[in-house]
Amino acid sequence: MIPLVYDQINQWGKHDEFFLQLLKKVQPKKVADVGCGTGRFTIHLAKAGHDVTAIDPNAEAIALAKEKEHAAEISWMIGDSATLPSKMFDAVIMTANVAQVFLTDKSWQQTLADVYRSLKPGGYFLFDTRNPSAKAWEVWEQDQTPDRAVDEATGDQLEIWTAYDGFVDGVYTFYETVKHVKTDEILVHEKMQLIFRTEEEITHSLEQAGFAQVQVYGDFDWKAAGVETKAFVFHSIK
Repeated sequence: MIPLVYDQINQWGKHDEFFLQLLKKVQPKKVADVGCGTGRFTIHLAKAGHDVTAIDPNAEAIALAKEKEHAAEISWMIGDSATLPSKMFDAVIMTANVAQVFLTDKSWQQTLADVYRSLKPGGYFLFDTRNPSAKAWEVWEQDQTPDRAVDEATGDQLEIWTAYDGFVDGVYTFYETVKHVKTDEILVHEKMQLIFRTEEEITHSLEQAGFAQVQVYGDFDWKAAGVETKAFVFHSIK
């Protein structure tokens, strides 16, 4: 993620509403938002009355998050899942496809172990990820136009260009470049990598980590995931 432009190119949508509804359904008091980024969604957790701890390894993103309304009600931490305290939370969430940044089975299983350790008995682990069968990258690669944003500090117009390397050993690599429109100056150039795991692979990994009652919703709706599903939402219990 690029904190400078993240909120502007990731608008509030159905996926956000679904997670709020899901949390309302399970009614956790203490919630950890792992991979919270700029706090775009985290702030809404606090507004909904949850006691929130927000964790992200990106210090710039956390700094931006702390400037937002209701930020003072949230405990912000720079770190990753290893930072989670033990047996503290009623629910742990990872939204915005954060689950796809764990590129190795080892790092993914360690994350699951950390989340499991941090949950109280009966606690919920809720997260989303893309269905590899939907081949979202094919749509991405067809779009040759830049996203547009504004430097909120200066008001300058910005463009976000994306270039794709594709898959190597199951890992999808792409690059995002933020440029100043008038000067063509490159402000940020970031390498991004994602992995696309199947529903079966993720369910098995959750069960290996000790989670039970794994339920998978499709496309941010209350229906079960199916063959045509583009996005999975996993709902598992410790």
